[in-house]
Parts: sequence; structure tokens; C-alpha cells
Amino acid sequence: MPTTQRSSKRRTPPSSPGWRWPNRARVALSIVVNVEEGSEYTIADGDPITEPVDELNVTLSKPVRNFGNESNYRYGINEGHARVAALLDRFEIPATYTAAALALERAPAIAGYIRARRHEPCCHGWRWIHQYRLDEAAERDFIRRGLDSIERTTGTRPVGWLSRYLHTANTRRLLQEAGCLYHMDDYSADAPFWGVVEGSPRPMVIVPYQLDTNDMKMWLAPSYLPSHWLEYAVDTLDQLHREGAHRPVMMSLGLHLRIIGRPGRIGALERFLRQASKKPGVWFARRVEIARHFAAKVPMP
Repeated sequence: MPTTQRSSKRRTPPSSPGWRWPNRARVALSIVVNVEEGSEYTIADGDPITEPVDELNVTLSKPVRNFGNESNYRYGINEGHARVAALLDRFEIPATYTAAALALERAPAIAGYIRARRHEPCCHGWRWIHQYRLDEAAERDFIRRGLDSIERTTGTRPVGWLSRYLHTANTRRLLQEAGCLYHMDDYSADAPFWGVVEGSPRPMVIVPYQLDTNDMKMWLAPSYLPSHWLEYAVDTLDQLHREGAHRPVMMSLGLHLRIIGRPGRIGALERFLRQASKKPGVWFARRVEIARHFAAKVPMP
């Protein structure tokens, strides 16, 4: 089995504080909308396992088709996305849609929305499955298949990648070969940086992600309420905004259609976007814009 990359040992030094965001913004705020629904593990697609039950954190002991959980995922497509999209439209916020390619194939209305509103499509895999189990040839095909599919459904070829939690030592090199600009599977910094690529002389732009502000915490911890998530997100933005007076920083807000799109949670997202929109010096940016700006300002080491 390929080993996962230990980025803590292979990261290049932090970027120079001499560069700034456009218009001297204090914080680059990246809204990340994950589209995974319809591409998760299921017996229906020939998988040997089925996805754990959302909201209840229950894993089935036998590989049987879980029709109820499949419907729980469909909620994100049928109901959740409309609420998320309505807020993005109302506040005129550009987002990065990290999408599993098969999910967009099965939800053409969402693919059409991404195309029409000029949100950025970023590849979250061909399916929402664990790519770290793949050998090099299979992972290369997994990456190519995902990028090709999203280009067909949205009209834009993704230049960024987010795995399902784990990736291999080959991943960044394979992403470079496929023409990708940046990689998201890193949680080590509050700003982009040049990351070492195993087996390649060229580094790659790493645009870090955040797990602590991700709405999935409300799914994994039932006692973690939308009010807790909102308070934590606001506190994160406030702290980074203060630090942004002295160095370029970014914040990620990870969203899931089947999680934040619920009636009892969407209000927390609305309140956060309202506050963030009124805060001076906040640059709502797609991740591709963050990566390109960084690459233009900070020379490749």
C-alpha cells in the first residue's frame, strides 16, 4: 500500500512577509463548498463497504445497501444546495466548489449553477472515496478521470485538488503531470506556500485547508451546535484579520450541502457571511485566485 505524504517533514520555509493580497486586503477568505453526495461508498456502485450513517455516526457491520443513508445524502442535492446557493448569490460571494466528479455528473443542475455563476470547480476526486489505497497507475487514472469529468460538466478544467482526507507520496507529482496548479491537502499554515513534490524538481503551490472551521464538526459531534460553529468561525476571522495587518493570511470555511444546508444550520452561515461581508479588508477569493496571486508574488524556490 502506498504511504501517505508527511508534509510536516517536506515543507519548504514559509513565504516571505514582503508580499500582500490585492488591494492590501488583510484576509483572503475562501468559501469551499464540498459536493460529495451521490459519489460516496455504496453497494449500488459495486463497493465492498457502505458509507457510515450521517448524523448518527453509525457504521454497519455488514456490507448491505443502506437506502436510508443514500437518501440522507440526496438531501444535500435536493434541498441543501439551493439554500447555500441563495446565500452566495445574495452576498455576491465567489466560491470554490470542491466536487467529486461523479457527484456533479449525477447533479447536472449544480454543475450548471457553477458554470453560470463562475464559481471555481476544484476536483475532490473522481468519487468521494479513499485514493490513498490506489497504486500509482490507478491513482493517475483516478486524477485524470476526475479532471476530465468536471471539465465536461462545468466547462472549466480544475487546476486544484482535494483528496478525501488522505493522499499518497505520488499525489502531488501526478497532479503536476495532469496540469494542476495547487493542492489543498494540507493543514499546516494560514497562508499558501511552495510545497516539495516527491519525485519532481519543481515545487507546487499549496493552498492550505482548515478542519477546525469545517461544518462537518456539527455532524461528527452532535453537541456542537450551529451557534458554536458560528462563534468559532467569527473568532477565527477576527484573529486572522488582526494578524493580517502584518502578514498575508487566509481563512477557509468548508461547507457540505447535506450539513450546513439543513434548515436549522443555514442561518449560522447567513450570519457569518453578513458579518464577513461588512468587515473591511476581507477578500472573498476563489482558491485559484489565491494560488495564482501567491505564485506571481513569491518566486518559486
